[in-house]
Amino acid sequence: MSALIDSLVNATKADVLADSASYWNPDKVHAWAARGTPLVIGKRERYFLHDMSGHRLIDLHLNGGTYNLGHRNPEIIAELKEALDHFDVGNHHFPAIGRAALAKKLVQTATPNMRYAVFSSGGGEAIDIGLKCARYATKRKKIVSVIRAYHGHTGLALGTADGRYADQFMSGGRPDEFVKVPFNDLAALEVALSPGDAACVIMETIPATYGFPLPAEGYLQGVKKLCEKYGSLYVADEVQTGLMRCGSGNLWGITSYGVQPDIIVTGKGLSGGLYPIGAVITNEAGGGWLNEDGWGHISTFGGSELGCVAALKTLEITLRPETITNVDRIAVKLRAGLEEIITKHSFFTGIRQRGVIFGLEFNGHPEGAKHVMRELYAKGIWAIFSQLDPRVLQFKPGLLLTAAECDEILERTADGIAAAASSF
Repeated sequence: MSALIDSLVNATKADVLADSASYWNPDKVHAWAARGTPLVIGKRERYFLHDMSGHRLIDLHLNGGTYNLGHRNPEIIAELKEALDHFDVGNHHFPAIGRAALAKKLVQTATPNMRYAVFSSGGGEAIDIGLKCARYATKRKKIVSVIRAYHGHTGLALGTADGRYADQFMSGGRPDEFVKVPFNDLAALEVALSPGDAACVIMETIPATYGFPLPAEGYLQGVKKLCEKYGSLYVADEVQTGLMRCGSGNLWGITSYGVQPDIIVTGKGLSGGLYPIGAVITNEAGGGWLNEDGWGHISTFGGSELGCVAALKTLEITLRPETITNVDRIAVKLRAGLEEIITKHSFFTGIRQRGVIFGLEFNGHPEGAKHVMRELYAKGIWAIFSQLDPRVLQFKPGLLLTAAECDEILERTADGIAAAASSF
């Protein structure tokens, strides 16, 4: 072990917390400690995290789906190790073996109308690219998003977001450029689109930070029809709902609803949890600028050659028949267990689910999910409350969980919810 790695892996938790509070992000450090979840991740493998104190946690946060295939997936690690003998980040100005292969794979696995893939270093940047593609295609500026949306912390993405994220940096944007409508409200969306000046509607298929409220029957199909009626593009943010998380063999959550968007944005899990990468998959109209001026968007680390290797292996594992079958098996098993738990606690009031996306509703307290999060942490489960609706707990199992791991999740979840119930 090198001296550098030795110094890092043998640091003490107290020193890491002190340095983090002094030099990194004092508010986050103090906030997690106040919530009873002072996590500093040490060892990690599969779906297990170990706090530096030794406390073992099953990861049901997955950093928004970054670890769909687990922490330090050995197959992806092996590919990256071999790739280091041949590749580095590469040069974003030139064609590259990995980028060409990944672009082709993404287009082929998306809806039939897709034509190009554009790469980024992460999801927020990919959102910005997708919005720029929509503006290019329509020659319009206005962007319509959902109230309490979250699409990342970068430039245009912040304009689409809830004020919780945008106001601090005065990034809400002009009201004639960024319009927000309620989720599941087609009438309000038509009012926003009817002037014929909107470049696009951008929407998470199931809004994650809002607590995974499910689209009403026919809603997403209605969004697509309104976009077509008024000449706006439909941008599907699949950063958290894509990559098989909605189950039923659908790589992209939006296709599980029978909708063909104009642009798909992906990130997080595409990296395999090991090398940052995001991507925009666009139709001919949105990607037209690639024929006109290929320098229209430049990202030094976007589509890095090592990132492409990680993404290609991630897609291969995710699309295996056994993975697809396992996702549906996990969804059924955990749903059955949660339905049994919900009968025992009046403050546990609902289960929102699509595949392995779960939002657990705790309406007995306006911040009920925060209390549950703390008790689950103590029992060895790491799941996080929804920041824009803290009554809802984001509960996100990985795609490769075993039946035994699901049993342990349900047992520890039952214990944690029971402990939380006693505090109300």
